[in-house]
Formats: sequence, C-alpha cells, structure tokens
Amino acid sequence: MKITVAHTPDADDAFMFYAMTAGKVEMPFEVEHVVRDIETLNRMAFENKLDVTAISVHAYAYLSKNYRILSAGASVGDGYGPIVVAKREIEDLGKVAVPGKLTTAFLLLTLACDDLGIEFEPVEMKFDEIIPAIKDGKVDSGLLIHEGQMTYTSHGLTKLIDLWEWWNDKTSLPLPLGVNAINRKFDEETQKTFLRVMKKSIEYALKNSDEAVNYAMKFSRGLSRNLTEKFAKMYVNEYTYEMPESVVKSINTLFDIAEEKGILRKPTVDILFMH
Repeated sequence: MKITVAHTPDADDAFMFYAMTAGKVEMPFEVEHVVRDIETLNRMAFENKLDVTAISVHAYAYLSKNYRILSAGASVGDGYGPIVVAKREIEDLGKVAVPGKLTTAFLLLTLACDDLGIEFEPVEMKFDEIIPAIKDGKVDSGLLIHEGQMTYTSHGLTKLIDLWEWWNDKTSLPLPLGVNAINRKFDEETQKTFLRVMKKSIEYALKNSDEAVNYAMKFSRGLSRNLTEKFAKMYVNEYTYEMPESVVKSINTLFDIAEEKGILRKPTVDILFMH
C-alpha cells in the first residue's frame, strides 16, 4: 500500500519525518512525500486527495469531516509563536502580509486584533515572501511564522504584536498551531499503524538529533546549523511525540473563542490516540 504524506518544506517537519524518509523505521506501507507550504497543504486537503497531511489547526475546523487529527506530529508553541513585525513602531498595522487565511497564525491575529481594537488589511502571500515585502515597502507589516520568528531582527525589523503573549495572557495554555491529520477513508487499524510509525519517526529524530538536523539543513533556507536545530526543536518537542491533555484543551479553547466571535463553527475535535 502507498500512502501520500504531505508536509511543509521546513526544518521542523523535515526533522520529524527524517526517519520515515531515510528508512530508519520499519513501515508496512510505502510513503510518497508531498512537500508544499502550509497554506497550499490546507487548500489541497479540501480536495480530499492527501492521505496524511500537515494542516493548520484553523483549517481543521473546515476539514474534520474528512480528516482525523493524529496525536503525534503537532506543532505547538510554548513561550513563542507567530509575531507581527514592521520596519518601525507604527500605530496601525495597515496592510499586513499574511501567510494564508487558513493558517492558525491568521486566526490568532484576527482574534487578537478584535480584542485589542486594531483594524488591519490582510494581503496574502507565501510565508517566505513576507519579510522582503515589508523591507520593500509593499506592505506596512507582516505576520511571521516559521524561522522568521527568530531571524526578523537581523533584517532590521521590529516586533509589534506577539501572538503567543496574547494567547498566554488569555488562556495560560500552550499555543496549538499545526497538526498532522489522516484521511478517514482508512480503517481504524491502518490509522493506528500509521500513527505508530509516525511516533517512531519522531522518537528516532529526538534520540539521533545530529543525524536528523543534518537532514533538516536541506530545508533550513540559509539558517546556520545551530539555528536550524533550535528551530526544529522549538516545534518538535514533548507535545509532538504524544499530544497531552493541555494541547487537546488548547485546540478546543481556540475553537470556542473563534466561535464566540462568529468566525467559525466549532468542529468535533477528533484525535486518534494509541490507547
């Protein structure tokens, strides 16, 4: 059996899937990797063509009928998360470059700005085009995900809003950003088999991090080895191997807040655990 596994071209996903890609874990199926940015994967998931895919927690609200969240593979911020930056301090965010309206970062920005009484005009673009667009003056500010959260100061940019801080002040919970989801077309046993392999792949990377970081460097977009390792381990951590109750609660809380604001209808949060 062949399973398509879709993930982002980022160091954290590469780190997580290294063992699966390199044949370091036994698999009773063949894997075909599909590598695209997160917003592209969100939109591809609507076509119901991907077997297993990384998706934004936000996107899951619209995809729960066809996909089930895996308890392994989540990207969770704890002390860090998406940020809004600009060339200098500005009162209004103005035109904000955003990495897609289905990203969790965009949902958080919408919720935070509603809370703070701030208006903004979103301009969608690929996440790696956002910093150049700010520097070139094409937008007033930008919503950064991935490594931009660590490198923005080296581009002379200033942080305006820290969405982790907003979320933490509001909920005191970890910040759920992305999950891996499996298509409901597979039976329960196949779903659990994939989850078992996924967990082994994450475990292998955490135990053999030098090896996994070497592979992740191919997806680091010019980051140094130290920064690549730091970024990979920011988002591949204890929450990633097995989703704890605090992350389940945080996903439900995010949907509760968004539903209260009339932004979306809360889905049934269906997560596959091994037990």
